[in-house]
Amino acid sequence: MSFRIVVTGKIPNAGLDLLRNAGFSPIAWNNDQPMTRSELLNAVVSADALITLITEKVDEELLVAAGSQLRAVCNVAVGFNNIDISACTARGVRVTNTPGVLTDATADIAMALILMVTRRLGEGERVIRSEDAWQWGMHYMLGAGIQKRQLGIIGMGAIGAATARRAKAFGMSVAYSSRRDVTGEIDRGLDAKHLSLDDLLLTSDIVSIHCPSNESTHHLIGAEQLRKMKKSAFLINTARGPIVDEQALVEALEAGEIAGAGLDVFEFEPKVNFGLLNRQNVVLIPHLGSATAETRAAMATLAASNAIAIANNQHPITPVN
Repeated sequence: MSFRIVVTGKIPNAGLDLLRNAGFSPIAWNNDQPMTRSELLNAVVSADALITLITEKVDEELLVAAGSQLRAVCNVAVGFNNIDISACTARGVRVTNTPGVLTDATADIAMALILMVTRRLGEGERVIRSEDAWQWGMHYMLGAGIQKRQLGIIGMGAIGAATARRAKAFGMSVAYSSRRDVTGEIDRGLDAKHLSLDDLLLTSDIVSIHCPSNESTHHLIGAEQLRKMKKSAFLINTARGPIVDEQALVEALEAGEIAGAGLDVFEFEPKVNFGLLNRQNVVLIPHLGSATAETRAAMATLAASNAIAIANNQHPITPVN
């Protein structure tokens, strides 16, 4: 087809195969390293649709480079903080994302971080790998149990609810802070309490972030919020890095204001604040929330399906604007 689809990052073949089987000839980046900005601006020229990754910033400059014929930006992610939605909307460019297909994978990672940081698993593995002498003992490397503790979910969307269900299975109680009370819409078995953000921070033993990243949530968790948390509490972030003021988190950890943190995302990703790197009570993993082969393939095919729908003048499956 003459509809020109540019894939700006390397995606699983399942997405490309779907496009080709639908009669399109996608122009696909096939390098594990993301494009440089200049390469990206050159690649999008005359595109009718873009399939983008979170490493690509879709702003006014890129939209101008693409040209007035651009009809769609299909992000291979549930989040879309890399895209200027207002600029796209003003130009009549549809934006889509990939919700749903990565819910379980990301919730698994959130639960893994909870277990890793509370039970000191990363620290324990480092002891073994260092080949330092160690000896089992009744008081050696004691962690914190999570049974009968409160998990506070910030943002009770699909991933937040999936994380809550996992926590409930581990014997935790659940509270959540959200723009609206969704208690009647989530599993009744969760017995989740809707709290203000302040009350959630004050009462939770583990706080897990699952809200979108935008202007209203930038540094939603900063010095003031961290001081409200229990000194025995842990912070988990599998959403987006800028939701947490990373320097404030470092200072809170150094001051003993919270017990630890488990992070899959970072404020200036892929850079990580040096103050986090040498702390034993912090678990750090490189944005693995959706990193299963099955999930990434499903994300790619959903993004491709959105592009195909728009090319065929149909309503996209998962529209953002």
